[in-house]
Amino acid sequence: MAAAAVIVLATLLKILLILVELPHVSWERIIDHIDHAVKLVGADHVGLGSDFDGADMPEGMEDCSKLPKITEALLRKGYSEGDIRKILGENTLRVMEQAERVSRELQAQK
Repeated sequence: MAAAAVIVLATLLKILLILVELPHVSWERIIDHIDHAVKLVGADHVGLGSDFDGADMPEGMEDCSKLPKITEALLRKGYSEGDIRKILGENTLRVMEQAERVSRELQAQK
């Protein structure tokens, strides 16, 4: 449930960002946010998403070619490769698989 809450929170944050103009920041703030979230809920419940098709991205993270910087920074901070894989996609895939399973179960009840 915590992973679903993070996804909902991220969606609400995206809506807020549309409504409020925020200062432009460096890509390193992404690492700060990941680190904060992991300390709050654990690496099993943190996931990344991006919006390269129109969002105002942090400086240094203008397109997907810059994403390896996140991996490198998390490794430097001491994150395990397994936790990094979770943060960069495995957690999101797990939540999506759980949502699909629940959907199938609900459809079967009809």
